[in-house]
Formats: sequence, C-alpha cells, structure tokens
Amino acid sequence: MEFARVCSRHMDFIRPELIPDPTVRRMSLYLRQLEVFRTDGRVTVSSKQLGESLGLTDAQVRKDLTYFGSFGQPGVGYSVDEIITRIRRVLGTDKTWNAILVGAGNLGRALLSYGGFEAKGMPIVAVFDASENKVGATIAGRTVHAMSELKSVCEAMHAKLAILAVPAEAAQEVAAQLAPAGIKGVLNFSPARLSLPPTVALQSVDLAMQLEQVTFQVSLNAMTRAGVRHP
Repeated sequence: MEFARVCSRHMDFIRPELIPDPTVRRMSLYLRQLEVFRTDGRVTVSSKQLGESLGLTDAQVRKDLTYFGSFGQPGVGYSVDEIITRIRRVLGTDKTWNAILVGAGNLGRALLSYGGFEAKGMPIVAVFDASENKVGATIAGRTVHAMSELKSVCEAMHAKLAILAVPAEAAQEVAAQLAPAGIKGVLNFSPARLSLPPTVALQSVDLAMQLEQVTFQVSLNAMTRAGVRHP
C-alpha cells in the first residue's frame, strides 16, 4: 500500500510531453529484462546490472528513470518487484486494454496467433474485415465481423486499442472510423502514413522498412570486412 501511494504521488508530477521517445522505448526494454531477472529469482538489481544486460550505461538507466520520479535506494539498488510495478504503471500495462484487429488476411491471422498481446494485458477481443468472404468465419476462436459493425462491437466490448493489418490503400479509410468507435490508440502494420485525431495515439510498424535497416547493416558489415569505405 505504501509503495502504491508513493507511485501515485510521483506519477502526478510526470509531464509526458517532456519525456523523450527513446526513453519511453527503453522503459519497455527495462520491463522485459526486469521480468527475466524476476523469473531467475533476483530480488534487487543495480542500474549498472540493468544497463549492462541491455548494452546501456548505468548513467543512461538512472537518467531514464528520473523522468518518472525516485527509484531505488543508494547502495541497495532497485527492488525488482517494485520497479516492475512502477514501470508497468508508467506504461499503462498494469490494467487491461481490450483491442480489436482490423484485417483478417495472412498478417492478421499471424497476429491473432501471437499470445504476447494477451500476456501483456491487451487481448484482441474482436476481428473485422471488409471482405464478405471472411465475415462470419472463425479465426483463432474469434468471429470475423463486418466493418459496418465496428462501432457497435467496439462499444460493447469496451475496446480502446486497434491493430491495423490492412492493405495500404484501405488503411486511411479504416483509420477514419476508429476514433468515432471509441478507439484511443492504434498499432498500424500498414505501410500507409495515417492521419488521425490528436486524441488517438499512433504507432506504426513498417516491416519492409525494418528489413531495409537489416540489409543496410548486413551490407555495412560486409564492406567493413572487405575494407571498403562506406559512402
């Protein structure tokens, strides 16, 4: 109870607009590594140990955590359980966020089979598709709904998140229907650049772009081994 009160007090002073995006991304990395530490039976961890496990400096770890208040005790380190609780609250994963999936194609089916969303408190509670051939089908235990049912189903299921796995040419049209349906956050797997109201959070995952980054690194490594100067 005491720790919960401390968390609440510090969270009141957080100004999200001042937190750099890289820091927010690293908080997710910290959380995953801390969960590994807990599984291994570790009770406390220092900023140096946490940083080394992720290829970061202890100074970077401490700087990131100071955006969210006071963590740990000098000479003692961080309580693994407490810092996990704190970071989950910071990231909002201490509560359940019902999500919908729009797009029941190959990518959508793969995402439905992924158990990580539910494990992190973001279960996919409904699936939608514009194809009449797919509407009514059952995929991974979920019935595919028509797009015309989007608003009513989202409201009934109290869905706040949406995962888009639709073709680029359909992405913006689908995105325009999300805010009126009560959706507050979108994870976009379409390569399209979306325009959404400022009240809707957006994160895009361009798989082709990510692969291009991989091929760049492969090419760079090959040139380095061959002694070729990269342009």
